[in-house]
Amino acid sequence: MTRYSPRSIGAEAHRELSERDDAGRQTEPFTAREDGVPVSCIGSPLRCCLRAIRAGERIALVSYAPLRRWAAATGAAPGAYDEQGPVFIHAEECGGPDAPAPGYPFARAGALRTLRRYNADGQIAGGRLFEIPEDAEAGFDRAFDEAFADPEVALVHVRAVEYGCFQFEVRRGDGGDGAPGRA
Repeated sequence: MTRYSPRSIGAEAHRELSERDDAGRQTEPFTAREDGVPVSCIGSPLRCCLRAIRAGERIALVSYAPLRRWAAATGAAPGAYDEQGPVFIHAEECGGPDAPAPGYPFARAGALRTLRRYNADGQIAGGRLFEIPEDAEAGFDRAFDEAFADPEVALVHVRAVEYGCFQFEVRRGDGGDGAPGRA
């Protein structure tokens, strides 16, 4: 069981993103197809439920600003640290992650991630490059332990190195129960 709870895109944010993304664009849903038309996406991460896309699902590729949404809820002012990037979500309502799954989402051994730390003001408070080890759960647990050893760190964003895509976040206080959180 993981020591920290990975958070998916929250239900309210998902509803909003299903209509208009964080770049202000109208959401354009499509069906995930084996032939990769219009976008090759099967097996890619869904950030609303923290699992891989399956053929036949109605999904959308949207621009998401996770720090902006967290800051709006907490009163933080990230300024220039606010950023947005592409993520896949279900096009229709999503109940979020299923019952707690073992391990961390999208934890393929050898994949490179950036673990970006933020303080309570929403400013970057450090980060590190992280290669997911064979024992992904233990590796992530150690990396989050390291991040939260700094009392200034309020949350950590896990991002893919290749495209910079947001994968999930962990917040201070999300440790211990292993249940997925929804932002």
